[in-house]
Amino acid sequence: MTNKDLHDRRFYRAKQEAEFAEKADVGTPQTRDPAYRLAFQDTEFLLREELRPVRFQLELLKPEMLLDEAGIGSTLVMYGSARIPEPGKADALIEAAVDEESRRIAERLKEKAKYYDEARKLARLASACGLSADGKRDFVVCSGGGPSIMEAANRGAADAGQESIGLNIVLPHEQAPNQYVTPSLSFQFHYFALRKMHFLLRARAVAVFPGGFGTLDEFLELVTLVQTGKMEKLPILLFGEAFWKRVINFEALAEEGTISRADLDLFQFVETADQAWAIIEDFYDLSCD
Repeated sequence: MTNKDLHDRRFYRAKQEAEFAEKADVGTPQTRDPAYRLAFQDTEFLLREELRPVRFQLELLKPEMLLDEAGIGSTLVMYGSARIPEPGKADALIEAAVDEESRRIAERLKEKAKYYDEARKLARLASACGLSADGKRDFVVCSGGGPSIMEAANRGAADAGQESIGLNIVLPHEQAPNQYVTPSLSFQFHYFALRKMHFLLRARAVAVFPGGFGTLDEFLELVTLVQTGKMEKLPILLFGEAFWKRVINFEALAEEGTISRADLDLFQFVETADQAWAIIEDFYDLSCD
């Protein structure tokens, strides 16, 4: 007996079995019935309520395996609003306002449009640095894959000629990846919890731009993980100090004793991409020159 005989695979792979099953379908009532389908090819079966744990596992494994195969070692995660306009489109929001309140909101969104450019620049800086180790790429830009700040993140990576990740989510209203996400790194999630997990599994720095409930959820979960020691410290950069201090009274939390004053050091306020990238470089002792 040769070594080849000892180590050859003894069972067919699932893909081969699926091909055999397709050829064996002779069109009888028995082979046409859903009960006869291979379980892993039976979509109706996989969507049953009892199969939720399996779907959880699949949604955990698929992005993890594909990102690993793509050589993604670490990421720069960028959170932010899906409503902040690109600067060139901000005036159109104001013109479309139908009343005084909507006009005021449009004007405030225009004030924050500068963060689209900063998000794009930060993504470009990280992507152009081209860091890699052990055959894995580092600080690959990762966004939620949607419009606005998320689009700016993926766009900045594209400006530098680099790939970027988009972690999209299925929503009742139409939701599609922005055009700058690398197609092979564009993922769609059913479960918010697993999507948030994938944001942080490879994260080595997180930039948080002004945003709504989703951004707040992502930021607060991240800072909770670091505060409680479930996740190691990393640069957490809040763009727009005035915005964040208006929507969250961090000082009041410390004064009330519900967080430690030291917890206020878990994140840093920044206004520009240059500031943010300098903090990341200093934290990891990087040099991209």
